Amino acid sequence: MKTMFKQGKRYKIFIYLFFFLLSLTFILPIILVISVSFSSEASVTGLGNSFSLLPRDFTLDAYRQAFRNPERILRAYWVTTSQAVLGTVLSCLVVGMVAYPLSRTNFAYKKIVAFIIFFTMLFSGGMIPTYIIYTQWYGLADSYWVYILPGIAGGAWNTLIVRTFFKQLPESLFESAKIDGAREFTCFFRIALPLSKPVFATIGFMSLVIRWNEWFTTLLYIRNSDLYTLQFMLERILREADFMNALMRRPFPGMEHLTILERPSMTLQYAIAVIAAGPMLMVFPFFQRFLTKGLTVGAIKG
Repeated sequence: MKTMFKQGKRYKIFIYLFFFLLSLTFILPIILVISVSFSSEASVTGLGNSFSLLPRDFTLDAYRQAFRNPERILRAYWVTTSQAVLGTVLSCLVVGMVAYPLSRTNFAYKKIVAFIIFFTMLFSGGMIPTYIIYTQWYGLADSYWVYILPGIAGGAWNTLIVRTFFKQLPESLFESAKIDGAREFTCFFRIALPLSKPVFATIGFMSLVIRWNEWFTTLLYIRNSDLYTLQFMLERILREADFMNALMRRPFPGMEHLTILERPSMTLQYAIAVIAAGPMLMVFPFFQRFLTKGLTVGAIKG
């Protein structure tokens, strides 16, 4: 008995040590990024220097460069936050309303509709037809709604996950509600949604992250700088810094007499990573306890 107890204790110590080391592989890169963002450019890019988990020559130059024009950064934050939250809420609502009838046994056309939804996972129209439809037919070019409407359906994969989750709910709950006079909308909003918080938290968080990192839509459809997302704005700031540094090293003819101060480039990249990822890192703990349950329970059966 003592031998089995010791073996079990050693096994637990090994498991704890393994997960501790595994956690470090995720935590240390984040600490390194934050540390470099607060370090001076020379301490990072200088000959013989290397990255450190503690800031070297602590400075805020990279953040000053990123927030050189605070109004445009705050405006980009607002565009990104509003479209991410609004788009996530609407897409989760639409996904739930599509998945609910597909999970009910009394919906006659669920197989046909499910096939059509699954078909969209395999084939798409392509970038050029999509661009033509959004800009010429829907008139979404240079519009805030180009961030919201194209993805409002939530995606076929999310719909199938939520449908599978709804199938796990006891049919007797809905039958009892209908006996008491409840309609389908009442069953959906009063029974299905409250019992499906894990799966909606899961797909909601994934949608939030995707929308938060949105920049390609801005590149294709947006020309008004007031509608730039945060990721696109930060990428422009980084390109401007690289251009000014290149101009300082090799000035154009006739510009040799101008004094151009070199701007942070390497540390600016890490500061931009902190600015872009920081809000999502703070939001993640509120969704963490739902993620595993939402994905596993929603994927038990097809």
